[in-house]
Amino acid sequence: MAAFSSSFDMPSASLSETAELQRLIAVEQQKAQFQAQVHNFTDVCWDKCVDKPSSKLDSRTEICLVSCVERFIDTTLTITNRFTQMVQKGAH
Repeated sequence: MAAFSSSFDMPSASLSETAELQRLIAVEQQKAQFQAQVHNFTDVCWDKCVDKPSSKLDSRTEICLVSCVERFIDTTLTITNRFTQMVQKGAH
């Protein structure tokens, strides 16, 4: 970033605004990824667990949906943790 600021001679206020904008964009990207993941859970678990839509969920369908989402969450956490371990080992 220092090379960027020196080559364009931007005032420090602009640099701090740019950093804040980048932070806000990263937060919005994380929100979008979370929403996409929820959408994916909904699609997959609905197709797996719901035979015929009705006004209420029966207990079998509810248990299936809960188990399905929990498996997705567990798998996502396992993959994320493993990836973090790999990155940390590579950084040493």
